[in-house]
Amino acid sequence: MVKIGNIELPEFPLLLAPMEDVSDPPFRRLCKTHGADMMYSEFISSEGLIRDAIKSRMKLDIFDYERPVGIQIFGGDEEAMEMSSKIVSTVKPDLVDINFGCPVKKVVCRGAGAGVLKDVDLMVRLTKAVIKGTDLPVTVKTRLGWDENSINIDEVAERLQDIGVQALTIHARTRAQMYKGHSDWSHIARVKNNPRITMPIFGNGDIDSPEKALHYKNEYGIDGIMIGRAAIGYPWIFNEIKHYFKTGEHLPAPTVIDRVEAARNHLKWSMEWKGERLGIVEMRRHYTNYFKGIHSFKEFKQKLVTTDAPEDLFAIMKEIEQVYAGYEFV
Repeated sequence: MVKIGNIELPEFPLLLAPMEDVSDPPFRRLCKTHGADMMYSEFISSEGLIRDAIKSRMKLDIFDYERPVGIQIFGGDEEAMEMSSKIVSTVKPDLVDINFGCPVKKVVCRGAGAGVLKDVDLMVRLTKAVIKGTDLPVTVKTRLGWDENSINIDEVAERLQDIGVQALTIHARTRAQMYKGHSDWSHIARVKNNPRITMPIFGNGDIDSPEKALHYKNEYGIDGIMIGRAAIGYPWIFNEIKHYFKTGEHLPAPTVIDRVEAARNHLKWSMEWKGERLGIVEMRRHYTNYFKGIHSFKEFKQKLVTTDAPEDLFAIMKEIEQVYAGYEFV
C-alpha cells in the first residue's frame, strides 16, 4: 500500500496526469470508471484563483465519486501560492499538488511551472508557502531539470521532502525536451534508490502499453505510474495495465461499441458540467482519439464535429454502432 499523508492508495497505483483542457471532471470520471486510482485537476493559476477568474474557479469542481483527487496549482509568487492553497483547501480535495513541470513558454516566462527548475531556492520557498496555506498533504510534479546540462532532480527531491512534501511525481524529461525525445527513467530510479528518500516517487513519461508499464515498474522500482497522453481517448489503459500485472495477459481491445459508449458518456457528462453548448463544442477535440484506427470514418467524424444538437449527436453515435458492429481493429 502507498500512503500520501492519510490517503491510502493500492500497491503500485496508477495516477491520471493533470492535463490542461483534458483532465476536467467528465474525463476524470471516465478514467475513474476504467481503473485510475487517483487523479488531479487541470493545473490552476494561483493568480487566476485570487483574481476570481471564472475558468480558474470552475477547475476547483471535484466530486466524491472521483476521490482521491488532488487539485494542482502553479505560480511564481509566494504570497499568491499561499493564498491560492488556502482557497483550494476550502473545496476539500484530498491533497494539493504543485506544478513545477509545465514546459509551456507562457507559464515558464512567468517564472512558474518548469521555469522554477532554474532556481531551486525559489522552488523551496514557493512550496513552503503552499504548505503554510493548507492542512492537506502537499505533493509536487516536476521534471528532471531545465536541460541535460542542469539535471537537478536529486537535490530537488531531497529539499522538497525536507520541507514536508509528501510525494513526488517526476516526468522523465527536461524542460528543454518539452514532450519530445527519449524519456530517461534512470534518473527517477536514482531518486527512488536514494536512502534519504522516504516519500512515494511516481514516474511519468511515455507509458502507453501494459508491457511498458510492467517493464518500468520492474526496471526502475518506482511506487506508481502517472499516465497522461496515453489515456486521451483511451481510458481503458488503466484496467488493461492492472489486468496485465495480475495475469500477464491482455484484456480484449475495446470494441467500437465500447468506444461509442465512452464518447457518449464523455459528451453527456461534459454537457451536464459545462452546459449544453460548451460541452458539445469542447467535446469535438476528443472524437478523433476515441475512434482512432477505424477505417473510412471521415464522414462520421465530420458529422460529429459539425452537429450542434445533442439528440442528433447521440443518433450519429447509434449509427456508428450499427455500421461498425463486429468491426475488428487491425
